[in-house]
Amino acid sequence: LQPTNKVEVGSEISGIVKTVEAYYNDRVKDGQVLARLDTTKLEAQETQLKAALEAAKARVRQAKATVAETETKPTHFQQVRQLSGGKVPSQTELDSADAAFERAKADEASATATVSQAQATLQATQTDISKAVIRSPIDGVVLVRSVEPGQTVAAAFQAPVLFTLAEDLTKMELH
Repeated sequence: LQPTNKVEVGSEISGIVKTVEAYYNDRVKDGQVLARLDTTKLEAQETQLKAALEAAKARVRQAKATVAETETKPTHFQQVRQLSGGKVPSQTELDSADAAFERAKADEASATATVSQAQATLQATQTDISKAVIRSPIDGVVLVRSVEPGQTVAAAFQAPVLFTLAEDLTKMELH
């Protein structure tokens, strides 16, 4: 006899099993915690990524200040040139001021992109932290528990099966 609806529960991330909270023959509810992986490394990585995000935001503020500083120089040089009858400043200085402004805008765009990248990396790590808690996808009974505290879970190419749950043991099939 086998249950008509069986679900294998695995882990998307690798790590060491910290606690196992469901045992053979336990009744479990949808969303109930079955096991937890150790998240110490992931939490340290999250802290690093938060710091990197703050540093990237600071670079954006710095780049915006540089843009503001270099934005007015070409206009100022044009006014001085008109007042001096085209003698001061030289065309090279005007071109240099224009180039500095364009570089400042490019640096600002690059810094903004770095912030987006840092946010995405942080979100990915936070998602991994949330996946370190293995939850039951259904209401049912634990048929197989193949994990122990301290065990290493390696989720390289395929999610390892940690638990097998049966949804309803009143409905069985004969094989």
